[in-house]
Amino acid sequence: MVFGIGTDIIEIQRVEEKLRRTKGLKKRIFTPREIAYCESKAKSAQHFAARFAAKEAFLKAIGTGWRGGYRFVDIEILNNEQGKPELLLQGKVKSFCEENGITGFHVSLSHIKELAKAVVVLEKH
Repeated sequence: MVFGIGTDIIEIQRVEEKLRRTKGLKKRIFTPREIAYCESKAKSAQHFAARFAAKEAFLKAIGTGWRGGYRFVDIEILNNEQGKPELLLQGKVKSFCEENGITGFHVSLSHIKELAKAVVVLEKH
């Protein structure tokens, strides 16, 4: 059964500028593994923006937004061996999902020249 669906779209340039201007912001939003992945790409800003959008989409899917005291780094988006993005959770957001029986996590990322988007679907079993 679907627990929630979230989507987010963001301007890549906006994310790129914020990360460049705000000292320490990258480490507050992204995990070391996310940073390493994105920085290994020629157009790293697209990958950072898509992951940011996925974190926002996830919080929309659980229906709380940032009200639950969640941290960006507690929501990690990594690609599996086939290149498919996957959600990995920790901290309060992981506890929320466990308490609410959310066991299925699906994420889709896309980006074009100016925009990045993400869709997250959560399943409750």
